[in-house]
Amino acid sequence: MKKQNIYFIIKHSIAFCLLMIMSLGAAAQDSTQADNAAPEPVVKKKSFVKNTFEGNYLIDNQTVMLPIKGTFEFAILHRFGIASNGFKDMFGLFASAKMRLGFSYVPVKNLQVGFGASNDRMQVDWNLKYALLQQTKDEKIPVSVTYFGNAVMDTRKQDATTLFVSLSDRFSYFNQIMIARKVTDKFSIQVSPSLSHFNNLQGYIDSSGKVQQLMKNDHFAISFSARYKIAPQTAIIANYDQPLTEHPANNPHPNISIGLEMRSSGHDFQVFVGNYGYILPQNNAMFNQNDFTKGQFLIGFNITRLWNF
Repeated sequence: MKKQNIYFIIKHSIAFCLLMIMSLGAAAQDSTQADNAAPEPVVKKKSFVKNTFEGNYLIDNQTVMLPIKGTFEFAILHRFGIASNGFKDMFGLFASAKMRLGFSYVPVKNLQVGFGASNDRMQVDWNLKYALLQQTKDEKIPVSVTYFGNAVMDTRKQDATTLFVSLSDRFSYFNQIMIARKVTDKFSIQVSPSLSHFNNLQGYIDSSGKVQQLMKNDHFAISFSARYKIAPQTAIIANYDQPLTEHPANNPHPNISIGLEMRSSGHDFQVFVGNYGYILPQNNAMFNQNDFTKGQFLIGFNITRLWNF
């Protein structure tokens, strides 16, 4: 009985060992097949360059930037009077000023819609901004491209100083393509061609009794903007705006401006000196008669506040 028990134990032990060896071999084979299998392709997401500029505005121009989806922005744009009067009006600080209150919202990614009102000619504006391209870190897309457009209505009461015959005479339009690049972590540049259109402009009657235009209804211009960070939340900002269209009379002067931008969580504050005296872009592009070569500068500031819902 004892020998039979020993044989029984030995026989079953050998069977168990053989079963384990076969199981390990099968597992090793499965592992080898798994190792030899082709790896699944990894889809890489585009990595976009962030914070080319800090906000929507850079002095008198828009930037390529848009807030994220669900962001509401409130903006105050203020321009004092010309500083050439000196202490008479405290370098324009106590002169007649122009101001705009603006509101905008981002309902979907890359699209912003807005509304504003200005005391300059009592104008109201509706605007739209759409990001077409965004610069990527791998340089496959080397620049950011954004479109901005608005429609402006002059709401002043019709009198001897206005030229409104029909409702359409009150409207003007502005279209701009902004192309920007973040060159380094501190330095960004932007170039922005634009087209302004006014449905109705002032004219005159010549010696033959015909009505002649003082200015064309369409005006082309180009703007150059730059920003250089001097501290984590502070930057030097600059604009140069060059008119391109030649008019029969009253050709606008170019604008040059430089300022300081200070950023905090949800807030952006810019203070600057320049010779654009209007608030809305088509008014500046078409009607600017301040000449920086004659020292006709003014002080202005922009304040924006963001909320995300």
